[in-house]
Amino acid sequence: MKQSWLMFLLVFSLAVPARAVTPGPAGDDPGLSGLFAKRGVTGTLIIESLEGRTVWVHNPVRAGERFLPASTFKIPNTLIALEAGAVRDEKEVIRWDGVRRSIPSWNRDQCLATAFQDSCVWFYQELARRVGADDYRCELGRIGYGNGASGPAVDTFWLDGELRISAREQIDFLKRVYRGEMPVRMENLEILKRLMVVESAPGYVLRAKTGWALRTPKQLGWYVGWLEILPPKTASGDGPTVWFFALNMDFTTREQAPYRVEIVRDALRAKGLLPVAK
Repeated sequence: MKQSWLMFLLVFSLAVPARAVTPGPAGDDPGLSGLFAKRGVTGTLIIESLEGRTVWVHNPVRAGERFLPASTFKIPNTLIALEAGAVRDEKEVIRWDGVRRSIPSWNRDQCLATAFQDSCVWFYQELARRVGADDYRCELGRIGYGNGASGPAVDTFWLDGELRISAREQIDFLKRVYRGEMPVRMENLEILKRLMVVESAPGYVLRAKTGWALRTPKQLGWYVGWLEILPPKTASGDGPTVWFFALNMDFTTREQAPYRVEIVRDALRAKGLLPVAK
């Protein structure tokens, strides 16, 4: 009788096709992996829904490894500077010091609105000096960012210092920013969200920040943010559907820098989240 029952279960399991399941963080999504392989680069990418029920990931082991945040640190750094009063709002201007730098858009007076968009290092270094090392040691732990290590160099610790964060932690941090679950004033969160907009079109808003760690033996690139898919105007009471992403990848040539954004956008399109460019 027992053998007959076992035979029935075996035949039933073979006859019923396995249901498709949403790829989770423990598995490597072949679609995402192909985008890296196509470009011959090594890295990781997580795409995750707001509630966390749907997750796609390439290289899940690397997704949990911590790296220098580089200019993606401008996201928390903006909040910290605003909270500390290092700058009043996104319009307050800090005068250019006259030192000519390799990126032409940096060689002018800056405010948060321009410095965030152009990823202007000297502006945020000046903010960091105004905030001070003691405040950073406190604030990084308070907002829960990466390993929370600011180190002795107050104006470079996110570029070549001790601060580290993983792609997984970037996602978790961005979700708390989006939800307003941060120990900061709401008006400062709203300023940050405005600064993060890189594309706004009918049906969606994309907020993101790039990062590029240049001062390390192996160069590292980041692209992190979220995509808000807006409901039709005829819908009542429905909020946006939100998808978060965090990519980091190794660089071997400067020409690979655009891959950070390309891979994320191609991945969002492949998953049916971002409209295909016409």
